[in-house]
Amino acid sequence: MPANLDEALLISQRIDVNDPQPIISQALRIAVYDECKAYEAYVRIIEKFGLVQPFVHIKESEARHYQALIFLLQKYNVEVPVNDWHLKIEAPNSFVEACELGVASEIQNIAMYDNLLTHVQEADIRDVFYQLQAHSYNNHLPAFRNCILNHYSTANDVQGFNQEQVMEKIGEYQMILEDMLNGNMDETKLTNLFSKLNLSMLSGAALGAAGVAFFNDYMNKKDKE
Repeated sequence: MPANLDEALLISQRIDVNDPQPIISQALRIAVYDECKAYEAYVRIIEKFGLVQPFVHIKESEARHYQALIFLLQKYNVEVPVNDWHLKIEAPNSFVEACELGVASEIQNIAMYDNLLTHVQEADIRDVFYQLQAHSYNNHLPAFRNCILNHYSTANDVQGFNQEQVMEKIGEYQMILEDMLNGNMDETKLTNLFSKLNLSMLSGAALGAAGVAFFNDYMNKKDKE
């Protein structure tokens, strides 16, 4: 498969039933590529802002996620995609923007596994996918939400936000996530979410473009299955 088409599949974070690659190969390659993205993103943030939490802890967690997936790729004889994220990712301008991007990335990661799990039947792969999705939902996402909340709550009217507005901002992410998992995501909500973030973390606004394409597809997943 041409590299550019393969990259499009990987970035889409979604199984393509018309793709010539077997479903297992697509699922494992998409998953490991996304975990590589998260790891490299948190490396860049640590390089810029120092050994800051929750990024140090979550970076180590992403490394474990990567190893769990590599084991499956080796077991099923699936080629590991080239990790080129270090060429694409730049650190955001501020620490709080890094935390906001962490929220957005974890929301995408949760949705990605939700899609992959609708197509994969192998018990061991499903077990790992469920575990990694649970880590994102129960650990990583709350950590990044708390990171944003702590940032604004320890400052006085930072960037014009008062405490009530901060809580509304944090709650918005959770509502978007719940809508998404219930199949109610629409392009307007997604655009509003990403318009509030600094998308320079990925060159060429890849995160925003991939996110819009992904969620537009995700919204219609029941019609395509």
